[in-house]
Amino acid sequence: MNWKSALQEYTHYLKIERGLSSNSVASYVLDVKKLMDHLENHKIIKSPLDIDQETVQQFIYSISKELNPRSQSRVISGLKSFFYYLVFEDYRETNPMDLIETPKIGRNLPDTLSVDEIDELIAQIDLSKAEGERNRAIIETLYGCGLRVSELINLRLSDLFFDEGYISVTGKGNKQRFIPIGEITQNYINSYKDNTRNHLDIKSGHEDTLFLNRRGRQLTRAMIFTIVKRLVEKAGLQKNVSPHTFRHSFASHLLENGADLRAIQLMLGHESITTTEIYMHLDTSHLNHIMLNYHPRR
Repeated sequence: MNWKSALQEYTHYLKIERGLSSNSVASYVLDVKKLMDHLENHKIIKSPLDIDQETVQQFIYSISKELNPRSQSRVISGLKSFFYYLVFEDYRETNPMDLIETPKIGRNLPDTLSVDEIDELIAQIDLSKAEGERNRAIIETLYGCGLRVSELINLRLSDLFFDEGYISVTGKGNKQRFIPIGEITQNYINSYKDNTRNHLDIKSGHEDTLFLNRRGRQLTRAMIFTIVKRLVEKAGLQKNVSPHTFRHSFASHLLENGADLRAIQLMLGHESITTTEIYMHLDTSHLNHIMLNYHPRR
C-alpha cells in the first residue's frame, strides 16, 4: 500500500463510516499530506505501513518551527487518527504516533457578546435593503438557537416546527438534534419568509433551503462571515467577532441565567460535556449567587 491508496481509503472511511463533513475530511487529509510532503522533500522512502516513530518524530520536530502549539496539536491528532485507521484495518500492527506527546496549550476562552452588544449589531442592519430582513433573521437564529455556521446555511423550511417551538438541526457527523426556538426568532424568520424569500426566483434544488442569496441559491459560509464582519465594522465594536461568537454568547448567557450545563450540551450538540464546560470559565460572577441560594451550608 502506498500513500496515495492509503489516503484514498482513509478519505472514504472518514466520509462514509464516520460521517464527517467535507470541511472536517479536508482537515484530516491535509494533516496526512503534510507528512507526505515532508517525506518527499527529505527524500525519505517510507510507506504508510513501515514508517516508524523516529521518522514521524522528526516530522513533528520540523513543523514545530513553523506552527504554533495549537496547530501542532491539530496535526498530531490528525495523524493519530490516520494511523489508528490503518491499525484498525489490520494494515499495521502498531500506531507510530502512540508515544508522541502533543504540546501543552492553554485553553483559550471564546469571545462573547453582551445582550446590549448583540442588540447594537442588529441595529446596524439596514432593513430598507432587500437582504435586511434576511440578515436580521440570520443573526437572531445564530444567537437564539446557538447554531454553527454550517448548520445555519443548511437549515431547511422542513426543519422548522414552530407550532411545537423547535427546529431540527443536522450537526457534525450528520447527527440530528431538536433545538427550542423562541417566539422572537420565529417572528423574524417568518417575516423574512413572507416579505423577502417569497419574492425570490428560487433555483432548482434550493426550494427547501431557508436562507438564500439574491440569486435564489443557498448562502455560503463565507457570506455569513462577511455579513457579521460588516455589522461589527459599522457598530465600531472592538472585539474579535465571528458567526461562532453568537453561539458562544448563546451558551454563556444561558449558563449565567441558571441553565443546566447538560441541557446546554444537548442544545449545542457537543458530544462530550467537557467541551461545554469551557463556558463555566467565562463568567463566574453568578456562581456566588447560586452558592448562597442553593447550597445546604449557605
